[in-house]
Amino acid sequence: MSEPVPATAATQAAPDYAIEAINVVKHFDGGIVRALDGVTLRVRPGESVAITGPSGCGKSTLLHLLAKLDSPTSGTIRVDGIDLSTLSDPSDYRRTTVGLVFQLHNLLPHLSAVRNVEIAMFGTHLSRGERHERALQLLAAVDLAGRENRPPTKLSGGERQRVAIARSLANDPPILLADEPTGSLDEKSVDHVLSLFQRLRQDAPSLCILMVTHDARVAQSCDRIVRMRDGRVVDEPNTPTPVATI
Repeated sequence: MSEPVPATAATQAAPDYAIEAINVVKHFDGGIVRALDGVTLRVRPGESVAITGPSGCGKSTLLHLLAKLDSPTSGTIRVDGIDLSTLSDPSDYRRTTVGLVFQLHNLLPHLSAVRNVEIAMFGTHLSRGERHERALQLLAAVDLAGRENRPPTKLSGGERQRVAIARSLANDPPILLADEPTGSLDEKSVDHVLSLFQRLRQDAPSLCILMVTHDARVAQSCDRIVRMRDGRVVDEPNTPTPVATI
């Protein structure tokens, strides 16, 4: 891990927005497919936002750009004050700045739950013992104490997704990006995951969560709902959506 950068007048002030996408365009197939067509979105620290819309409207494409899994055709993306076009090491950015949760949990099937969480901390300053202890703490925080040594094949779908959430939080990122995190779960598991997200926000009030979802109930659990269609933001209410009680 690189040495801390000394604080300056420019680095002392926290950014106004955790996520800022300005006029973002993304084309595929030489411009034939316009996945994003001038998207502008701003999300403040501590805010939870759901992005909804029909399949193919550009929701996941936007999330992938924010995770620096791809780059926009044009436009500006800043995350936690970082202009993503200036990144020299996207993997380090994904390790320290954003936590990623996907519909398919992407756990390594031959590793235990605790090892799947530990692996996210490789390359940090933590020792092996410290990584193991933090992984145990995170699994306990997502109500998986006692299941730490089970491989994903011995866990339910909801439990596997909670392991993935614990892994996404391993390096204490300020931003959590979730792409259909409840899409493959049954109703009881969805309730558990939503309760977990609410608890995470209570424990870390500055945590920003941006979630792509087709589930209206999941969207209603967020502070704000942003609707997309045909690669554009078509509805972004100015007032927060009431948070549902889980």
